[in-house]
Order: sequence, then C-alpha cells, then structure tokens
Amino acid sequence: MDAKLRFWRAEGQSFFQRFLLWSDALDPLLLLKSTNEIQRTRLLIGNNEKTLSEPIQNNQVFLTSVNSSIHPDTGKIIPVLFRPPAFMPITLPLVIVSSVQSRAKHSLFWQFVFHTYTTAFTLVNGNGTPKAEEYSLHQKQIFLGLLAISYSACIGALPLAFVNRYVLKSSLMQLVVKKLLPAPLFGLTSAFTVSVVRSPEFENGIEVMDRNGKVIGVSKKAGEKAVMETALSRGVLFGTTFFLPEVLMYCVQRARFVKNPRALGSVRMFVIMSVLAGMLPASFSMFPQCGEIKRADLEPEILSSTEETEFFYNRGI
Repeated sequence: MDAKLRFWRAEGQSFFQRFLLWSDALDPLLLLKSTNEIQRTRLLIGNNEKTLSEPIQNNQVFLTSVNSSIHPDTGKIIPVLFRPPAFMPITLPLVIVSSVQSRAKHSLFWQFVFHTYTTAFTLVNGNGTPKAEEYSLHQKQIFLGLLAISYSACIGALPLAFVNRYVLKSSLMQLVVKKLLPAPLFGLTSAFTVSVVRSPEFENGIEVMDRNGKVIGVSKKAGEKAVMETALSRGVLFGTTFFLPEVLMYCVQRARFVKNPRALGSVRMFVIMSVLAGMLPASFSMFPQCGEIKRADLEPEILSSTEETEFFYNRGI
C-alpha cells in the first residue's frame, strides 16, 4: 500500500479528521513547491516508514509535499494545474462567471470550459489501476470525456436558450431558470462527468489490498463504489456551491444589508468564494480517501485467494 494511502487510513478515520487534513492539503501555497523538493520528501518518507507514526510535524511535511502532489497509484507527480490545491483558484472564477450568465451562447461557452477543467482534474486524480498503456483505452477516455463535457454544457445552457428563444420574461420563469435550476443542473452534470470519464474503473476494475497493503486482486465492484462515491461528492460540491449563495444573497437583499448595486456584486463574489472554500474540503471528506469494502461485497474469484474480511482501495478525487 502506498504511503499516502496508509496515511489516509491511519489519520482519516472520521469526517472531521479528513476535513482538517484536506484543509491543509488544499492550501494554494503548496503549488509553489518545486519538483525537486517533492521528490526529496517522497524519498525521505520511503526510506523512513516511521514517518507516518511520528507526530504532527512529520505529518505536516507529508501533507505539504506528497498528499497534494503525488498520485498514490502511479507514484508520478501530478501536473500543477491538476493538483488539489489548484482546484479552487481555477474553478472559482469559472463558477462566478457561469452563475451570472444571461445569454445562452455565453453560458454554453463558460460551462464547456468549466466542465473541461473539472473532467480533466477527475481523470488525472482518479484511480490508476486502468492503465492507459494501450492507445485504444487512452483514446476512449478522451472520447468519453469530450462527450460528457459537451452534453453537460448543453444541458446547463438549455434553460437559458429556451427562455431567450420564447421570450419568457415573467418573474416566475426568471426565478426558476436563473436562481433555482443552476444548482441541481450543475450538481447532476458534475456527477455525470465523473461517472463517464472514470467508467473504465468499474468496467475493468481497480486494485484492492488487504490491511497489510498487499494487492489481492482487481475488483469491478470496488471500482463502481469508488466512482459512485466520488461522483456523489462532486455533485454535492457544485450543487451546494450554486445553491447556497443564492439563498444567502436573497437574505442579504431582503434585509437590505447592502444597498449599493455595485457593492452587492462584490458581496456575491465573496459569498461564492466562502461557500466554495468551505465545501471543497467538506466534499473531499465525505468518503475516506483510502476506501474500504467488505468481503461480502467482492467477487468470489478474489475471495478464493485470501481469508481477509476487510479490503482497501484508492477512491481517487
């Protein structure tokens, strides 16, 4: 078992523990770490297995260098733009722009950009068992990703296109299309893109390990569980990020805390940033990073080679 997964298994048992760990690991300043520094830290951890049982100072070193920069399955350094600390700085402006669009064409473009980044992030940070050594698999993932991105962007822009096409300007229709629909649409389409782009994981299976870290087989059921958990967490992340600011801004406007229209726009951006900053570690913490699956839930061919009752896998992000 990779040191990163052992760390999550030991330190990330509860939601609160995982939330604190992700709050540290998502610090954008970690993007300034050089490749050489990351490599040195990884070698240090590899040479000293006691690092994970040593206390907070060493754990912090682990988080700042390895947890946010290295893929636990492949051992490769994740490209800077797709590391977890880069997720919020890149998605925040896309969320803000997407939430204020009133024209279907503009909405379609920005949602396409938004889903392109989140889908690429999902692909890079997914489970590494389905190897893309064959060009056909790599080509299939790109094709599925493009289909999911295009479909999600079109679905997201469809309500605005419908309203603009038929000139539906009633207050109720505007409320539904611009205030109520974006949250469930973004939540559902975000979960959909995760499920599609990581579909090779439940089609081909992912590696499962015993408590000692020994790989005992490749399980499609574990792959399905990993993908569904990640899809649900991503749907909750963006569904809440688009819904909660609308509720809070309604309360602000109703109470007339801010009367200047220009200041209201600044308050809106601050609210979206605050909600996203809180929801990001919360959504990543919904399920353990080192996922667990019971013996009864695995395929019989895997169980025949071991007497273990609990198995583990990398859920991915």
